[in-house]
Amino acid sequence: MQGTVEVTDLFKGAFLLCMGARLDKVRVRNNGRAIATFLITGKDLDRHDSDYRCGRALVNPVQLRESLNHLRDVMFDKLRKHDPASRKRYAGQEGREKHDDRQRDHR
Repeated sequence: MQGTVEVTDLFKGAFLLCMGARLDKVRVRNNGRAIATFLITGKDLDRHDSDYRCGRALVNPVQLRESLNHLRDVMFDKLRKHDPASRKRYAGQEGREKHDDRQRDHR
C-alpha cells in the first residue's frame, strides 16, 4: 500500500529510499534552529519502518551511502536557501562529504 512518512533521521530516510521509496519534498522547520524534514512516499513504509526500528533491516551498503549523500546534498541546499545567514555554516558541506567518501573508497 502506498503511504507517506515524514522523517528527520537521515539514516532512516536513506534506508527507506533504498527500499524503493521516493523523496517527495524537503521542508525546513524552525524551532530555534533550522531542522530539515524529509517527506518520503512509497509502498510498505510501515513494514520498512518496523524493520528499521527492530534491527531487521538489510540493505546494500553502497546504495545506503548513495542515498545518504543524496539526502545530505538536498538537505544542505534547502537549509542554505531557507536561511541565507547560514550559508557560511553549510558552505562546503557537499564538497567535504564527497571528498570524505572518496577518501574512504581508497582505504
